[in-house]
Amino acid sequence: MANAHEETAAPEAALEAVALEAAAEAAPDAAALDEIHINLDLGGDEEEAAPEAGLNLDFGDDSSESEDEDGVKLDDSDDIAAAVKVKLRAEMDGKPGEWYVVHTYAGMEKRVKQNLDSRVKTLNMEDYIFEAVVPTEDVVEIRNGQKKTVTRTVIPGYVLVRMDLTDDSWAAVRHTPSVTGFVGHANDPVPLALDEVVSMLLPSAIAIATAGDGKAAPRRKKVELVDFRIGDSVILTDGPFTGVHATITEIHVHSQRLKATLEFMGRDTPVDLTLDQVQKI
Repeated sequence: MANAHEETAAPEAALEAVALEAAAEAAPDAAALDEIHINLDLGGDEEEAAPEAGLNLDFGDDSSESEDEDGVKLDDSDDIAAAVKVKLRAEMDGKPGEWYVVHTYAGMEKRVKQNLDSRVKTLNMEDYIFEAVVPTEDVVEIRNGQKKTVTRTVIPGYVLVRMDLTDDSWAAVRHTPSVTGFVGHANDPVPLALDEVVSMLLPSAIAIATAGDGKAAPRRKKVELVDFRIGDSVILTDGPFTGVHATITEIHVHSQRLKATLEFMGRDTPVDLTLDQVQKI
């Protein structure tokens, strides 16, 4: 009986082995799957690469979320920013005086700093007024698809002054041309907390720390759109719909992308674009 059972089971085992072998040959191996995935990946993430009921006209690598323009990992630049913040706070904590905010006429921040620096020397106030600072940051402006780095004031219309507050030092600052007053109580202003000052000065401190020898990883700059707004009419300048007019429906500044609708085959069709693929009409 045992021999009969083995003879019966043998054909079944052979058939099962043949079936498994055929399935293995029909299924693609891991390398083939990887190759297929790579061939289908155009660089954007899955949601942007296949927008619902829309077209993706971006044929480049959208790496703005993980890397900056120079290919520097954002984790690296974030680590540098944290280190600069710690160092800046330690330096600020050891300086004499307290920080006050002075209000100025619009666009006169740098002029106020220059005027105040001159008055400090003229009035011999070096022992009471130590420095005036206009916090700045580098911003990437995008205008008609063209990028330009500009330096802007972090808090327009204001200047930071580190000083020991006395009647004379208050008067020297208050009567500086283009100064409209101290922020807070007019005659008894309240100094800023150290963390507030560090936050305002951090962008320019990072720019200084990452410039020069080029060894430090540059910080990813803030990106601002100058002339693109939701509802604007634009013309496509790249891709299969070059020359077609479209209307902006969404703007994603950090990823430097936008969504728009255009007429295609008699229907309004949403398209996913990069900023350099459109130009404002």
